[in-house]
Amino acid sequence: MTGSSGTVRTLRSDILFAFLLVLGCYLAWLVREVLLLLYVSALFAVVLGPLVRATAGFRVGRWQPFKGAAIFFLLLGLAVAITAFGFLALPPVIGDLQEFGREMPTRLPGILQKAESIPFAQHLDTADIVTKLQDLVSNAATYLLLSLRDWVGVLFDVAMGLILTVYFILEGDRTYRWFLSLIPAGQRDRLDRTLQRADVRMGKWLLGQGSLMLILGVASTIVYLALNVRYAYALGVLTGALNIIPVVGAAICIGLALLVAAVDSWWRVLGVAVFYLVWVQVENSYLVPRIMKNRVGLPALAILVALLLGSSLAGVLGAMVAVPTAVLVAELVDEYVVRKDAA
Repeated sequence: MTGSSGTVRTLRSDILFAFLLVLGCYLAWLVREVLLLLYVSALFAVVLGPLVRATAGFRVGRWQPFKGAAIFFLLLGLAVAITAFGFLALPPVIGDLQEFGREMPTRLPGILQKAESIPFAQHLDTADIVTKLQDLVSNAATYLLLSLRDWVGVLFDVAMGLILTVYFILEGDRTYRWFLSLIPAGQRDRLDRTLQRADVRMGKWLLGQGSLMLILGVASTIVYLALNVRYAYALGVLTGALNIIPVVGAAICIGLALLVAAVDSWWRVLGVAVFYLVWVQVENSYLVPRIMKNRVGLPALAILVALLLGSSLAGVLGAMVAVPTAVLVAELVDEYVVRKDAA
């Protein structure tokens, strides 16, 4: 009887555990966007941790900033950089747009005449193009209002992600120790050592990503200046900064550069397009595998697969955190799955 009742209790426990597991997975799916935001914020807190600690290590006489002050100074520096970029980059762009709007009625026939010189473009209906452009301009306010709600949602997510990242940096040690307290004592030290190794490698990823951003920013600025593209410095800085979003960020900036170059010359458009094609090949086949492999110790194939999986699962956010996540997974797999020789 004892064996039978014990078996019944075990079966009931297994059924209850399976039910609770399914229920937990269902609830996690319902709040998946919130969980993704929490995960991304925590990951960025881990990645930015070395930068915050380095800032907190500076001394001015006897004064040394604590962690909260270091975060404040980093955010202040970021805000000053964005504000300075806006003051330097936006006025020329706004001025040219206003001038272009005033001269649009007289310049549009010349632009269409240039477009007709492109192969296969002579088959296009220029009257229909003019009509669509006029409709687009007249309905611009409507399009703006319809997209305003989406932009507000995006800005809210960015603000919440920034706030959560700051809280994770400030309270990260306490949260980390609480998480470790949930692990059985026999496995706690082993998991702690594994996560500490992943933390070091993820910090090195930030240095590698910064190197890629700097290389692209400098290279694109030089190319834009050589091609005499308008707003070369602003476009170069923006191209390098947005390269923190793998592939997509640089593609957006190159698209802007192509649009700006098209205002003046099709040869400049061709030059920018050739530069981007060359850059994609060099970045994907040489720079990313070697820089990231040296920094985070992952094979080139693993990095590319991580970027593909991250972008397909979570879009831009997934691509941004794909490599640090791959580092974390690699450390856990290496510690708990890979069989190692006793020697």
